[in-house]
Amino acid sequence: MAETLILLLVIITALAFDFTNGFHDTGNAMATSIATGALKPKVAVALSAVLNLIGAFLSVAVAATVAKGIVNLEGVGGQDLLRIVLAGLVGAILWNVLTWLLGIPSSSSHALFGGLIGAALVALGTSGVLWNGVVAKIVFPALLAPVVAGVVAGIGSWVVHRIVATVPESTQEKGFRWGQVGSASLVSLAHGTNDAQKTMGVIFLALVAHGSVTADDTIPFWVIAACAIAIGLGTYLGGWRVIRTLGKGLVEISPAQGMAAETSSAAIILTSSSLGLPLSTTHVATGSILGSGVGRPGAQVRWGVAGRMGVAWLVTLPAAAAMGAAAWGIAHLVGGATGMLVVFAILVASCFAMWLRSRRAPVNPDNVNADWEEGLEPAAQPVEKLATVTVLDEAPEVPLPAEDAAETAPRRVATPA
Repeated sequence: MAETLILLLVIITALAFDFTNGFHDTGNAMATSIATGALKPKVAVALSAVLNLIGAFLSVAVAATVAKGIVNLEGVGGQDLLRIVLAGLVGAILWNVLTWLLGIPSSSSHALFGGLIGAALVALGTSGVLWNGVVAKIVFPALLAPVVAGVVAGIGSWVVHRIVATVPESTQEKGFRWGQVGSASLVSLAHGTNDAQKTMGVIFLALVAHGSVTADDTIPFWVIAACAIAIGLGTYLGGWRVIRTLGKGLVEISPAQGMAAETSSAAIILTSSSLGLPLSTTHVATGSILGSGVGRPGAQVRWGVAGRMGVAWLVTLPAAAAMGAAAWGIAHLVGGATGMLVVFAILVASCFAMWLRSRRAPVNPDNVNADWEEGLEPAAQPVEKLATVTVLDEAPEVPLPAEDAAETAPRRVATPA
């Protein structure tokens, strides 16, 4: 009974991570379309949610990489492995929610891998991690993806602007906005084929630890369906704080740039999914947006915002690993199912506290496209105060100085008798 309860707790936590992955990464697909007005904010997230859900069913190659290419299944099993998986998920969720609060489009993939690696290291030592897999399937793609995406999007933006240089701007914008609907949809579909798979791989790890499946089995259909639904719901919620940073914080993006960035992102993500590479869609999308800004003559790129995002990318893996290691330490110290429940309670309380903090200056569909000069959290719209006039039935008598009283006193005019 205790083993089943622990497995259920791990699965719930994994689906919670999938949910945060959805709302954290919505901006990867829809930020530029929302920023240019090609799609209304609520329509954009609804469309992205449906396509993410569909994409999750198209491939499980990435899920197999996560399940069998990062953590060493040979050295641990049973409740010990479940504790590692839970701790890794807790580290990933905490980092996802924290970066969402700060409006930083960091990598959910690296948060997940970092959490698992940190938990595995403190539990098993260096033998608990497949380092060749980490380098080949995480580090190398992370370094290469944003550069390739930026170059492709930059060249695409430059070529597109040269081709349509003589076309009236109003005609350009109308045509490219329609094109953005298609390209953004393709990114959402590609996102589902890559990111939803990662949670499938984690749940598969938990099932192996529980003994429900073996490491050589295929991923059960119910796991695929549950992960697809979770990431779809998260996407529909809309991570407006991250959407704002990607859509307004990096560059003031035009429809042509948006289409170039989205097309570049979709091509690279779909390629990585077909190769089973658990690529960071955030790195790809951000690189594409920056590249589209560089490729457009006269475009202004906010390198300060890009620099802060770059720092976040560098610290995501070690920060999530530290959180995952701390979560494992607490669960191990308390011990048994109770320890895991304590860690889960800490996770819920921490996420709730960060959500409450975000409500002080919310970013939502109504202000997500506000001018970036106000920063991540747009200033509240000033409330026009209407002057109130009090009308008195009788004005109060105010005594006047003697001189003024003499001047204003009514004059008597003599009339003939």
